[in-house]
Formats: sequence, structure tokens, C-alpha cells
Amino acid sequence: MRIIFMGTPEFSVPVLEALVDAGHEIACVYCQPPRPAGRGKKDRPTPVQARAEALGLPVRHPVSLRHPDAQADFAALKADLAVVVAYGLILPQAILDAPTQGCLNIHASLLPRWRGAAPIHRAILAGDAQTGVCIMQMEAGLDTGPVLMREALPIEAEDTTDDLHDRLAGMGARLIVAAIAGLSHLVPTPQPAAGTTYAHKIDKAEARIDWTKPATEVDRQIRGLSAFPGAWCEIAGERVKLLRARIGAGQGTPGQVLSGFTVACGTGAIEVTLAQRPGKRAMDAADFLRGITLPPVLG
Repeated sequence: MRIIFMGTPEFSVPVLEALVDAGHEIACVYCQPPRPAGRGKKDRPTPVQARAEALGLPVRHPVSLRHPDAQADFAALKADLAVVVAYGLILPQAILDAPTQGCLNIHASLLPRWRGAAPIHRAILAGDAQTGVCIMQMEAGLDTGPVLMREALPIEAEDTTDDLHDRLAGMGARLIVAAIAGLSHLVPTPQPAAGTTYAHKIDKAEARIDWTKPATEVDRQIRGLSAFPGAWCEIAGERVKLLRARIGAGQGTPGQVLSGFTVACGTGAIEVTLAQRPGKRAMDAADFLRGITLPPVLG
């Protein structure tokens, strides 16, 4: 097929590569514009732009798709299909209607649960037992279209958002290739009204750890916000990110260091297994504790 690919972050890259490997013609790649990054604040291309250019594919990064000129440029590509994964812009109806076979979206949740911007984070934060990928026919609503294919994935006890990100990206790449190959035979299934939840964008204000909460909630917060933005607490005046954890043994005053890097919560305790000081690399608990003495109670 002649395909327009629309995606921006690292999550989208395996999908683009899979479409190319499957022999599809990529008419154009759409992604978000380069943005300032790093110490020099120089414009840095998105992961999708960098990979597309390495593959020799044409790239566009319009600020909006609402202008008639942008819509005309899109339609002029005469695509059979658009494949969209974590693109970052709302697609107007004129864009959705332009490809002859419409637009397919790869969404990292089991719709209608966790529609929206941060489905992987929210699944871990909520304590879900599983997540997955849906291949959805796009329509004007936010992740409301009928589902063509879905596959579930268990969330393991120590999974972080980064862990699931990588597994779901690979799953999405595999499923979209299969969906396109069988497109004429797939039956779109409307999403049920029951069970709809929204994965609102993660706010950095959610990242500070409240040790008075139950250990299960603190554990999910650490894993669900790893690696970005990173759940944090104060240790010796520093804002330290806690990036991996598991449920630990013991009980005490909230924030009390029980032993090693095991910290008491409102009920129960968590054991931190990966942490990062400001300006330093992430370290496992043993290495981290060689460079700092934990106070009796964490802030």
C-alpha cells in the first residue's frame, strides 16, 4: 500500500520500520517539528524524523493540519492509508477522509480503557493487571473509533512504564502489519460504552512521593512514572528520583528508612531498587547507597 505515516516519539519508530520492512510505500512521514533540547537548546529532530531521514523518506512537520493548504498537501499525496501512532496533533475530518482506506491508529491500551495521552503510565498507576494494543479505525472523537485488532499483555509486578513502552511498541508494529495485510477481512468492532476511562497527560505535580500513602500506591507511582518524569523524594537536600521499586517487608513511620533502601509507607513498605541523584546516572540500590548516607526519615 501507499501509506502516510504519522508519529513522533521513540514509541512510533518500530512501527515505521515494520511498515518499510513489509514492503509498503511510505509516501511521506508526518511528525512534530524539531524542538530545542539539551544544554545548548538547539533544535533537535524527533526520533521519528531522525529515523525517517536515515531511511531516505520525505518528512513534513506542520504546526497544524487545520489550514486548507496543509490539508491540500496531505490529500495530494494520494495515499491508500494513513497509519497514526503517538503523532501529537488532532486530525481534522478532511485529513481523516483523504486516504482512500482511511486512517488507522495504534493505541497502547485495551480500549475503551485509557483513551488519551498517557495510557501506559495510567495503567500502572491504577494497578491494572493487563494492558495491550488496539488497532483502531480513526474518527473525529478522541480514541473512539471501532477496533480492528487487539492483543493483551500482562503487567508484571515490577514493570515500569519504560518496560511496557518497549514491549507495546514491538507489539504495535507487529499488529499493524498484520492488520494491513488482512484489512479487507477485518470486521470493525464498536467500542462499548461501559468501562471508558481517560489517560490524562502526566502532570509533574504527580511526581512527588507522599510516604503516608499505602505501599502499593507508592510502588505504582514509582514504576508508573519511570523514567519520565520520575517519582521523587528529598534526600539530604537533594531531589532524588526513584525509578524502580517493589513491595518490601516491614512497617514504620511513613518515610522511615527500615533497612538498606526499604522505606516505610502509610501501610507496608517499598524497597527501592533503582535511583538517580541530580546530574548523575541512575544506579541500582547498592551502588547508590555507597555514595550517600540515607537520613532516618525521607522527605
